[in-house]
Amino acid sequence: MNTAREPVNQGNQPRYAAIKSHIRDRIEAGDWQPHTRVPSENQLAEEFQVSRMTARRALSELTDEGVLVRSQGLGTFVAEPRPAGSLMEIRNIADEVSARGHSYSSRIQRLEETAASAAVALALGLAETAPVFHSRIVHCDNDVPIQWEERFTNPALAPQYLQQDFSVSTPNAYLSAVAPLTEVDTTVEAIAADEEIARALEITAGDACLQIWRRTMSSAGVVSFARLVHPGNRYRLGAQLRF
Repeated sequence: MNTAREPVNQGNQPRYAAIKSHIRDRIEAGDWQPHTRVPSENQLAEEFQVSRMTARRALSELTDEGVLVRSQGLGTFVAEPRPAGSLMEIRNIADEVSARGHSYSSRIQRLEETAASAAVALALGLAETAPVFHSRIVHCDNDVPIQWEERFTNPALAPQYLQQDFSVSTPNAYLSAVAPLTEVDTTVEAIAADEEIARALEITAGDACLQIWRRTMSSAGVVSFARLVHPGNRYRLGAQLRF
């Protein structure tokens, strides 16, 4: 590993922040590619003339931010760039994963008919306790969970929903085919993962997540109401607007 580049000038930065800036600079410059092992706590402590605790804080914060990943007994490595989704464009998550040259897979947790709760009935424009189709699916990028999806679907607009094999397709792809979208309502918020979501996404309860509520409509009515949860350190959301 090349470490010839001079450490960043610390200036008035706290020492741990200077180490973080140095590591980010090396990554952004392309000196350290994904999966490159970064200097150890001891090496950073010596290079920056700080305590191991200070070096450890820098590495820990960058790990929490998704810039680095730690492997027990092996060291700390540059993480792969976080997958990016679009807030303005409704894309099939399987296509997003494939576009990065990665392997898409899914884990079907639930696929059933159930009675609409008051909130689901309101979202779908149905009567409370009306039958709806319910699915829970974990979407993976190279076998790493990046999205937990819970969706309630209007049976009248997608009557064959429960017969679909969502291990080879996705609800988004199927619904876009049988009930083409004409309108989408989206709400985005930050949440802390509860126990159920943490287990599904293979993270720790309380970890930061990005949650998207999405209601999709076709010309015939409301098609589905979905809750999408992404681990905060594995996903980012962007939009490009033109005026």
